[in-house]
Amino acid sequence: MASISRSTPPAVPLPRTPAACERGSRAEGPWARLYQWAHWYRDALGWTLAEEDDGSGGSGGMRPVLLTGVRFDVLELPADAGAALLRRAGPTGPVALSEGRMRLLVAAGSAEEVPGLLDWLEWGGIALELTALGTGGRMTAPPPPGWSGSREAAVWLRPPVPGRGTEPALPALTPFGRGTGAGRGGGPDLVRLLDAAATECHRARLLRTNARPQATTDANAYECAACEYSAD
Repeated sequence: MASISRSTPPAVPLPRTPAACERGSRAEGPWARLYQWAHWYRDALGWTLAEEDDGSGGSGGMRPVLLTGVRFDVLELPADAGAALLRRAGPTGPVALSEGRMRLLVAAGSAEEVPGLLDWLEWGGIALELTALGTGGRMTAPPPPGWSGSREAAVWLRPPVPGRGTEPALPALTPFGRGTGAGRGGGPDLVRLLDAAATECHRARLLRTNARPQATTDANAYECAACEYSAD
């Protein structure tokens, strides 16, 4: 009787572990770029990312999100006021632009001081559209410098530089006895920066308010001219 050869059945691969699936999703596919994006913030800068938006392919947002109040706080103001501020303020920390708002990174803990400082600077009670993000706040992470992004995405105007100790150079309160002009670690003085920001916010708000009546007057004049032309 002829013998029947029996081939060895092919081995069935073991199921992939969750960690392997996660590595695969990070290495290729639509989330690869977001993972590299998040990696730059987390590893190159040492900044803290929100867990659900860490770029690993979770169900959170489509872009990495930075937590404020850990390594830095954020001073936020309208873009027109921010542009004027950058022209007159000189050196600052990193600055980002997102959705018509300019975001200046300041030393962690600064957000708690902002309301009292504005009162002390006699800006209290004035509508400035000037806010601060501290502990528990979130900021959409712009693409790292040199990376492309959508036109609607946040962008760095003055980007952070890995390896240069970003936190010591952030605007901070001046230690007692040092005098004005330099914050903790030699960075810009928070009080001076905040006063300049409030001034530019107030000026920009007045300019926008004064521009509205003129625009209305021009529109009314155009309508009257059109009516007279049609009557003729």
